[in-house]
Amino acid sequence: MAFTKINIAEKTFNPFALIGKQWMLISAGTVKQWNTMTASWGGVGVIWGKPSATCYIRQSRYTKEFVDENEYFTLSFLKDGYRDVLNRMGSKSGREIDKMHDSGLTPVFVDGQPAFEEASLVLVCRKRCAGKIEPEQILHDETLEKWYGDKDYHSMYIGEIVAAYEG
Repeated sequence: MAFTKINIAEKTFNPFALIGKQWMLISAGTVKQWNTMTASWGGVGVIWGKPSATCYIRQSRYTKEFVDENEYFTLSFLKDGYRDVLNRMGSKSGREIDKMHDSGLTPVFVDGQPAFEEASLVLVCRKRCAGKIEPEQILHDETLEKWYGDKDYHSMYIGEIVAAYEG
């Protein structure tokens, strides 16, 4: 399957549905070694005058190592019918299995970055900012109690969307 490059600024979509309900795969690394994970927290908009995406990765996640070590990451939004795959990608670690190949998805590299042929949309992001969310930055105790009982806090990544592709 071939991807078609698009201008993300001309694309109309509901980010609440796309990210929060449909979910996405965050991927980073090189052709030799890369990893991916399922995420449902993120956003899109304009930051520092550039189209940008944000994503959030817990400290314990293997994919975080790849996002930290590389300049780029991708956000892949799969076509309908892949919820079981997304659940598996979010519950198994790439430290333990080769989930990129064992998932039934077809890994591809877009602009040299890892993605999946089954994606309806791929955002190639250049990392512009990264920071750990600290417990003292969270202003409401109920948020800490609900999301961080295990003390496994997120890091936030802001990526400039340097390319977007539809599949």
